[in-house]
Amino acid sequence: MRFRRSSRGFYVPAEIDGSDVEQRILEASVVLGPPHAVTGWAALRWLGGTWFAGTDATGGRLPVDLLISTFDIRPQRGLVVCGEGAGQHAMLTVDGVRVTNAAWSVSFAMRYAPSLLAAVQVLDMAAYSDLASVAEVGEVIGGQSSWTGVPQARQALTLGQENAWSPQETRLRLLWAAAVEGALLKPNVPLFDREGRHIGTPDVIDVAAGVAADYDGVVHLGREQRRSDRARDEVFASHGVEMVRWMSGDRPGDFLARLWRAYRSAARRTGPRSWTADPPTWWTSTSTVEARRALSADQADRWLRYRTA
Repeated sequence: MRFRRSSRGFYVPAEIDGSDVEQRILEASVVLGPPHAVTGWAALRWLGGTWFAGTDATGGRLPVDLLISTFDIRPQRGLVVCGEGAGQHAMLTVDGVRVTNAAWSVSFAMRYAPSLLAAVQVLDMAAYSDLASVAEVGEVIGGQSSWTGVPQARQALTLGQENAWSPQETRLRLLWAAAVEGALLKPNVPLFDREGRHIGTPDVIDVAAGVAADYDGVVHLGREQRRSDRARDEVFASHGVEMVRWMSGDRPGDFLARLWRAYRSAARRTGPRSWTADPPTWWTSTSTVEARRALSADQADRWLRYRTA
């Protein structure tokens, strides 16, 4: 049997795919001693975070973050060490790998994120998988006042939402918020007609203005998906909701130009609305981490299956 070296002093069978994200985390973790832990994006992935694929915005691989406190581990390819320390109460062992808990891992990833947008995406996507709520992360950051990256993490906390369904939705929301002063934007708010029928759930909406937007990735370029999107837009339009789409490949300015046209069109609408963002009494909300954690397995399977990742 042939072997390849995974790190200094450690080898695995050559046929094992070292590019697999879970395998990368596992191979990095073997250099840790008992007081150490995997943290950041890698810990969130190991804890079940759907959107933490271990790649950056360009598709390049992110190194696995290892928390080593005052101990010494030689830098190696595929991992990066940090001298910060976390108490044992902030660590747990999952499938044989020592990791920092979700809220601590989110805080770490937010503090060391390359941009404010990236920090908010970490928070939003951790909430997507119900790993940590905004409040839980805020509690951790509240005890790290002098730590690296805390100002960025604090700002990200004010921008985070618990019901975004993709990193691109977060990007859309933050671009929109920066361009339209005072807009109160909410992700994935279900809309209903006046009889209580669900008419759709846009990615992001300014309820007060009646303007909504979807981010369309490459999957939306297919003929059947485009047909579905057009039908969806027609339903929203029939109820007076101005719908904007950010297409894959669009520049931010392209989206903003369409957004401003939608605001002007919405401002010309008169008369009572035929839609509402207030759910009927029978509707079960899944808009927060707390609400989703309270669902039974059957409820989660039924009501969360429409979220894509």
